[in-house]
Amino acid sequence: MHLFHQPDISLNQLPEQESLHAIKVLRLQPGDEIIILDGVGGFHRAKITYVHPKKCGYELVESVYNFGQKSYNLHVAIAPTKNIDRLEWFIEKAVEIGIDEITLLRCQFSERKHVNFERLQKIIIAAAKQSVKAFFPQLNPLCTFEEFIRQHAAQTESHTKLIAHCYQEGKQILKSAIANKDRILILIGPEGDFSKEEVALALTHEFIPVSLGNHRLRTETAGVMACATAAIVLGEN
Repeated sequence: MHLFHQPDISLNQLPEQESLHAIKVLRLQPGDEIIILDGVGGFHRAKITYVHPKKCGYELVESVYNFGQKSYNLHVAIAPTKNIDRLEWFIEKAVEIGIDEITLLRCQFSERKHVNFERLQKIIIAAAKQSVKAFFPQLNPLCTFEEFIRQHAAQTESHTKLIAHCYQEGKQILKSAIANKDRILILIGPEGDFSKEEVALALTHEFIPVSLGNHRLRTETAGVMACATAAIVLGEN
């Protein structure tokens, strides 16, 4: 069945872009059934009532709330990659696996300072629809590493705060650090890793250093590894 996104389900019509796809591409007709995801846990079965390329109407048949809700919350703060395609790949796969919040970090060794926020939002929506995720992750604007650390300094009790880096200092294995946790925040650095000063700042604000394994991973691969590890360890594989 065809899936669409409408954040305000009470409007009883699809947004313009979704309407255009439904009518011009899929050629849906009155009476055809569709699935609508609202992005906040609503999974709605609906029936097309009228067709228009700018406002395709529907009536709800059945609604399920908190559809597919996970037992944990995962927030990944990651430095955008120099090659934007790699960041977009990470976001797509993270949504498919299961992630709740993404923050983009500008670090000392970052090579990319700007991103197309609107395009990344579209990738999130497309990936959520493709993988039938009723909860869409929150995408936060680009901020500096220092700003982010200070914003989350007080979250020690509510979150398990982790930083993945490549230095040799003692680190926990990620799967051990997140076992039996339900709110996880993990920092993933740029291609040149976090600077030692950034790691030190995170540690002073009670972030726990973790390892993603014995192999050196690309930034986007490390982000996907974090999502997959959380899903497997916490029972959402």
